[in-house]
Amino acid sequence: MSDRVRAGIVGTGFMGTVHARAVRRAGGVVARVVGSSPEASRAGAEQLGAEGAAASLAELLAADDVDVVHVCTPNATHAPLVRQVVAAGKHVVCEKPLAVDADEARELVRLAADAGVVATVPFVYRFYPMVREARARVADGTAGPVRLLHGSYLQDWLAEDTDDNWRVDAAAGGSSRAFADIGVHWCDLVEFVSGHRISRVAARTVVAVPERGGRPVTTEDAAVVLFETDGGATGNLTVSQVSPGRKNRLWFSVDGAAESLCFDQENPDSLWIGGREVNQQLLRGTTERSTAARYTVVPAGHPQGYQDCFDAFVADTYAALAGDRPDGLPTFTDGLRAARITEAVLASSRSSAWVDVAP
Repeated sequence: MSDRVRAGIVGTGFMGTVHARAVRRAGGVVARVVGSSPEASRAGAEQLGAEGAAASLAELLAADDVDVVHVCTPNATHAPLVRQVVAAGKHVVCEKPLAVDADEARELVRLAADAGVVATVPFVYRFYPMVREARARVADGTAGPVRLLHGSYLQDWLAEDTDDNWRVDAAAGGSSRAFADIGVHWCDLVEFVSGHRISRVAARTVVAVPERGGRPVTTEDAAVVLFETDGGATGNLTVSQVSPGRKNRLWFSVDGAAESLCFDQENPDSLWIGGREVNQQLLRGTTERSTAARYTVVPAGHPQGYQDCFDAFVADTYAALAGDRPDGLPTFTDGLRAARITEAVLASSRSSAWVDVAP
């Protein structure tokens, strides 16, 4: 591998653009791009600022100037593409969900491990400095034993009856939509901060708009989940893609015995710390711990957001390519974890019963 990581990107849509920016900001170069056709590849290479286009995935994988492949395509294509990437001995970054079911995700974890490649999934909300601060306060005992975990992840981009997207089609997006798309982000984040793992769930999924684009909708617009953890805490989560006015409102509260820690992704430069006598608002870039300061890239008062998190995730992934072991880097194992929680949520909604999450 050269001094600069050379990335190939599969997919030329919005997420491909986000990945391309992060590659360059991590010091890498976008070497090749491949789309759904040679024409799409050429257009995508120009849009993403790549050095060249590949006419096919096979051509991209055979290229000597590609060290790592970023898979940024519809959900149902992730597993088939990752299998080919790993078989070619390339490192891989795969968008979530890693696969459309836990069996596929488990297979990809095994294949990546057998090939000895770095394989990561962009659970990028872990890389907000204030998320790292909350995690540190739980880990060192400042917050006290965790008792409750609660919150929501709300969006409105499918709130209208006329709204449609490829994700609505189960053939392209998988059997779960709202939960597999955004609910897993919330679960990953709260497990990351609290150190607890969700052990069983009681869930209800909702199809609020039964028909979109002239076809019946079979995947959920929203989900409500009650859960218990392996650490003895109880929690609840509301996930929605049909909540008007909510653009990307990921909010959680980790309630310990000594303090509550609240984070809002739409206001990510602060952490609300609740105490029995005094509440505090800790601002990024002021007095946070070194674990959080590492991901602070601009001075206090200068907003830092989603793309910065993506940049940090890709930078840590590329550090892993060089042999480092960055703390909190989300891997295929975390993608499998998300798939197992999703399957438990769907099973609970079907059965109207508590369902254990596979370890």
